[in-house]
Amino acid sequence: MSKLLKITAPLLLACTASAVSAEMPGPESAPVSLDSCRSMALHNNKELMIARQNIRKAGYQHKEAFSAYLPAFDFAGGYMYNQRNISIFDSDQLLPTKSFDPSKGTYEFNLVKNPETGMPVMSPDGHPIPSTVALIPKDAMTFDIHNVFFGAVTLTQPVFMGGKIVAMNKLTKAAERLAQSMHTAGAENVIYAVDAAYWQVVSLKAKHELATSYVNLLDSLSRNVHLMLDEGIATRADALNVDVKLNSAQVDLVKVENGLTLSRMLLAQTCGLPVNAVFPLADEDTDLCEKAGEESITATTYNMADVYSRRPDLRALDEAVEIARQQKNVARASMMPNLALVGAYSFSNPNMFDGFKKRFSGAFSVGAMLTIPIWHWGGNYNKYKAAESDEISRRLQLDNARELVDLQVNQASFKTKEAAKTYDMTTANIRKADENLRTARLAFREGMATADNVMEAQTAWLKAHSEQIDAAIDVRLCRTYLSKALGTLY
Repeated sequence: MSKLLKITAPLLLACTASAVSAEMPGPESAPVSLDSCRSMALHNNKELMIARQNIRKAGYQHKEAFSAYLPAFDFAGGYMYNQRNISIFDSDQLLPTKSFDPSKGTYEFNLVKNPETGMPVMSPDGHPIPSTVALIPKDAMTFDIHNVFFGAVTLTQPVFMGGKIVAMNKLTKAAERLAQSMHTAGAENVIYAVDAAYWQVVSLKAKHELATSYVNLLDSLSRNVHLMLDEGIATRADALNVDVKLNSAQVDLVKVENGLTLSRMLLAQTCGLPVNAVFPLADEDTDLCEKAGEESITATTYNMADVYSRRPDLRALDEAVEIARQQKNVARASMMPNLALVGAYSFSNPNMFDGFKKRFSGAFSVGAMLTIPIWHWGGNYNKYKAAESDEISRRLQLDNARELVDLQVNQASFKTKEAAKTYDMTTANIRKADENLRTARLAFREGMATADNVMEAQTAWLKAHSEQIDAAIDVRLCRTYLSKALGTLY
């Protein structure tokens, strides 16, 4: 499919779906073409709707992975109620003081001295008794922390994550392409199902007309034989044989009518319409065999490299290989150092920046964080080797799928050529069957052939025309299957 067609196809599908939903096709509406049936099915198919949502999901995941390149801003805050206040001292504190001694040029403790000896007076526990003290009340060093509010705004900028961010971006991009390929593969399956249902209806409509013509032939023969029976020219057995054949043909006609009704239901369901929706098809009243010969032309060789690039299933497998490769890189990143820059602004109420104050205040801080894996008992290494084995498995699946595609293309080409030869043979048989029927009817009118001879000629005529209808349909379906095998169906 050309790039222009890929761009305009969604617009055409949307316009077609709007027209179809605005006016439900019915028996009196304009004939619906094969392309219209394809468009309705592509728009209404639930599996394709799911596939389109998977594409959107993969796109969002790729954007999520890309955001890992950019700095992350976060805010965290909280509140805490504490039952008790915090106090540095358990009681009032008395601190000894010092005075400057000019004779020594230093500060000396103010101590109680013995007037006689001039030595410091010692307390019972053996410590000198200060003469003056500084009082620090316990209440002055008690802080109210009943209600504490705190928060922080942080910035984290990855610098080196072992290649994990790059691998995740490539992985999610491959996953997005994988989802697109799966959607294309699903669309091809839907188109093939629509073609099969469409041509089944056309085939049964043609066979219904053929069965009606066959019943008319037998009915005409039955009337002639009964006239001959009345004149004594034919026997009662001849009339009964013709009547039995006529009844059998009428039963077959009813079966064809039932099959046609069920096929129309299947086509409507495949197009996403109610099963009771009845609408005429563009190819119902055309000569089914008119263009079968032109459509039977098949190329002899194919560029398999181009086929590989067009096949959505192979593209999906190729993307699966890329995903496995990037998963291996992600596993390898777990064994490498990680470096990130970190910045934060932290604040709290109360705060201790300028003494204990019951108000909000904060400060900035910056730094770097380095993580180096040292020893994990082989866990990260085994994870990497498992991902490596998965990549090899995916590559082998891709190689095997390519070989199967080679076989599929050759089989489809062979079946298409075989269908063309079969159609040519049925066309030749048609001329012989028509001539045989004309000769038998002429001989019967002249009394040179029996009713059995005419019925045999009619049966051969019915078989030849039925085989030509099947061959013409088979040519079209084989062309569709070949196009699907070549990756040119959607």
